[in-house]
Amino acid sequence: MDPNDRLDAAIQLRPGDSVAVSLRRLSPGETIRVAGRELNVRDAVNPGHKVALVRLAAGEAIRKYGQVIGFASEDIPAGAHVHVHNCSVKAFDRDPAVAMERPLPPPQAAPRSFRGFVRADGRVGTRNYVVLLSTVNCSASATKRLAARADRELLNSFPGVDGILPITHKGGCGLQYGGPDHEQLDRTLAGFARHPNVAGCLVIGLGCEVAQARHLIESQGKAFCRDGARPAVFVIQEEGGISKTVESGLRELREILPRAGSAKRQEVSAEHLVLGLQCGGSDAYSGMTANPALGVACDLLVAQGGTAVLAETPEIYGAEHLLTRRAASPEVAAALLERIRWWEWYAGLFGVELDNNPSPGNREGGLTTIYEKSLGAVAKGGSTALTAVYRYAEQVTAKGLVFMDTPGYDPVSLTGVVAGGASICAFTTGRGSVYGCKPAPCIKISSNTELFDRQRDDMDLDAGGILRGVPVEEVGRRIFERILLVASGEKTTSEVQGVGEEEFAPWSIGPTL
Repeated sequence: MDPNDRLDAAIQLRPGDSVAVSLRRLSPGETIRVAGRELNVRDAVNPGHKVALVRLAAGEAIRKYGQVIGFASEDIPAGAHVHVHNCSVKAFDRDPAVAMERPLPPPQAAPRSFRGFVRADGRVGTRNYVVLLSTVNCSASATKRLAARADRELLNSFPGVDGILPITHKGGCGLQYGGPDHEQLDRTLAGFARHPNVAGCLVIGLGCEVAQARHLIESQGKAFCRDGARPAVFVIQEEGGISKTVESGLRELREILPRAGSAKRQEVSAEHLVLGLQCGGSDAYSGMTANPALGVACDLLVAQGGTAVLAETPEIYGAEHLLTRRAASPEVAAALLERIRWWEWYAGLFGVELDNNPSPGNREGGLTTIYEKSLGAVAKGGSTALTAVYRYAEQVTAKGLVFMDTPGYDPVSLTGVVAGGASICAFTTGRGSVYGCKPAPCIKISSNTELFDRQRDDMDLDAGGILRGVPVEEVGRRIFERILLVASGEKTTSEVQGVGEEEFAPWSIGPTL
C-alpha cells in the first residue's frame, strides 16, 4: 500500500456526510482512503479541517454529523478543502419534532457518592468559600482591598475555608432602576451569595448607584438569607470612605469566618451534584472527542439523580432541534424555541448575525459555521431527556439535563450557570482555554492530545485518545470519576494556579445609560 494511502488520514463521522474531518495535514496530490473509498486530495487541508468526499454543486447542503452545517457557495470538487471560502450559512427548515423522542431513562447504576458540605437548606457544596459581594464597579476596589487584608490577617487561622472571594464586576449603574438588567444583575449576585459552595457573605456598595445593596436583598427575599439572617451590608458613603469600610468589613469577617471554618465534608449521594457544562476555544475535534465524552459523563450523573446544565443559546443555534425532539414535554420544547426566536430578534436589533460565531480561533481550528459548531456543542448534553429551560442565573431546581439561556461568551455564560447553582463545572476546549470560575471548581478537558501536552498545567483531562481509538464511553467514565474526585476536594489545574477570581462577568442585556 502506498504510504500516503492512510486509513487514519481523515474520518467520515456519519454515513451520508459529504465531508470528512482530517486527522493530520493533507497535502495536494496525495491519495487517502475514507469510508471505504479512495480520495484524491486537491488542496492543503490542516488537521481538524474538512475535505469534500463528493462533488458539491453551488447551493447544495453540506452535511457533517448527519446534519446540515452549511451550503456550498460555489461548486466544490471532491477532494477540495471545505471552509469559509466555499461554505456559507443561510436559513433552512429544521423540524423541531417537539417531544417526539422519548429517551430511555439511564440504566440503573450502583449508587455513587462524594464528600461535600451540606448546607442548612439541604443543598450540598463542593467548596467552602466566604464571598465579598460588590454591588457596583465603584465599590470593587474597596471589596478587593478588604479581601486582601482578610487574606493576610485572618484566613490562615481558618484552614477549613477555601478562600475569601471578592466578587467584583464592571456594572451596577447606568441601567434602568427595576428594569431587566437591574433584575438580572440582582439575580446573578444573589445566586453567588447563596451558592452551595459559599458558607457566608457580606455586601459592599457605594451608596448612590442604581444597584442598591438593600434593593438587592429585598428583591431576592428570604432566598438571599443564610440561616435565617440577612448578610451584613456596608455602604462606603455611609461608612465614611474606603478605609472605614474595610475596617468594618474586617470586624464582620471575624464573626463569619469561625462559622464558615467549622463546616466539615461528609459523604453524600452524587444526586446532589449540579454540573455546569461549557465549551470554549473549540476546534473541530471538540465535537468528536471531548464534547461527546462529557455527554457520557452527563448521562452517568443523571443516572445518579444529579443535574447537568447545558447553556450558550447562540451556540446551540442550528442544532436546537436535537434538544426539542427529546424534551420531556411540549412546554419544555416551546420554552427553548422561544429563546432561539428571542436571540434572532435580539441579534437583529444590532445588525448582527448569529453566524458571527464561530470566533477566529474556532475557524482556525476547523469550525466553519455556527451550525457546525452547535452540532458539536450540543453533544456535551449527552442523550437523556431535556427536563427544563431556565432564564439567565435562575435557580436550577429540576433534576436531569436542563438548559439555561446564556450568551456563548465563556465567562458570561458560566457566571449565569454558577449563579443558578452549579457546584462544579466541566469545560471542554480544543484551542486551550485557561478558565476558572470560583467558587465552583472547573475541570478542563482537551479535545486533542497535542493541546494537552502543550498546556499540561492548564488541562485536567485529555480526550484526544478518542482519535486514536479509545472508546468515547471510556473517556466519559474517566470524566465522571474526576468529577466525583474534584467534588470531594481534589484541586483542578485552574485552582492550583489561583485562576477564577477575575471571571465573574454578569450578562448585560441593554444599553449603559
